[in-house]
Amino acid sequence: MQFDSWQAFWAMGGYGFYVWLAFAVSLLALIVLIGHSLISRRNLVRLIGREQQRLARIKRSQARRQTADQFEVDDEPQT
Repeated sequence: MQFDSWQAFWAMGGYGFYVWLAFAVSLLALIVLIGHSLISRRNLVRLIGREQQRLARIKRSQARRQTADQFEVDDEPQT
């Protein structure tokens, strides 16, 4: 489609309001989708990091507990 002027381009043959409104709504939906995706990704990365830290703390605690249990067993008098 070819337009004679910028005014004709913006008017879109009398349907400009609807065309540009649809364009704006579509663009807004894409921006919201991108923003939501970025926020969700950031939250997921944070959640994964916290979970990894939690698992590391659990492993350290289990290792300490196991070491402490070994010392207790070694310290018990043998009869």
